[in-house]
Amino acid sequence: MKIGVLFFGVLKDVIGRSGETVDLPEGARVREVLFYYARAAPRFEAMVPSLAISVNQEYSGADRALRDGDEVGLLPPVSGGSAEGDGENRSATRDEARDEIRGEPRGEVKIVRERIDTQAVVGRLKRPADGAAVIFDGVVRDNTRGRRTLYLDYEAYEAMALKQMESLALEARSRFAVRGVSIVHRLGRLEIGETSVLIVVAAAHRGTAFEACRWIIDTLKKTVPIWKKEYFADGAVWADGEAFPEEIRSPGATSRKQPAS
Repeated sequence: MKIGVLFFGVLKDVIGRSGETVDLPEGARVREVLFYYARAAPRFEAMVPSLAISVNQEYSGADRALRDGDEVGLLPPVSGGSAEGDGENRSATRDEARDEIRGEPRGEVKIVRERIDTQAVVGRLKRPADGAAVIFDGVVRDNTRGRRTLYLDYEAYEAMALKQMESLALEARSRFAVRGVSIVHRLGRLEIGETSVLIVVAAAHRGTAFEACRWIIDTLKKTVPIWKKEYFADGAVWADGEAFPEEIRSPGATSRKQPAS
């Protein structure tokens, strides 16, 4: 059976490509994909414990059985967050994420490649009943660990990232009882001082709005498949991401023992 495999972030450099199709026997499990690349790229095996795995844009364990046509994503720790439009300005949005309750929008979730207009996003979310609108504006800074940053380049597993962001918005509204949540993440080249991610939480009270906003950005940075490459005067590196939470981290080391055929 044919399985599509996608690589992101530093894995693209390790494997030497962003994706391909591999042939696996019927009934193969995700861990067979790990064995396949551990044999092909020695550096890959050392990275396996830090990876997360997705199957058809959902996080998955290594024991999951695969079917012909499945898409497996091999995801290094994220550093954070589709539909494709025209070639110049592709963006991913989900209109259904803006569900209406009594005619009031509960927020928007977007992945964009243009500048993020903070005031416009805030203005679309706020309503007269809100007592607070808490904003997290993630900005590209000019240095990393003592090195001068020239610019950043963000990439994502877009369709999956959008689903994860939508889930965060819905869970935050339920968990913290806030009225509205907007999450906008930018991809592509970002200059110093530009916004990479914007989170706005609207609620009746500031306490819950602050809590929800902090929870969203902290969770996004660990779970949404978006990666960042930092460019310096003397080279470029993929930013070290935070470890995936245990519940979604790949549970299977490839081990040197091959699976039974």
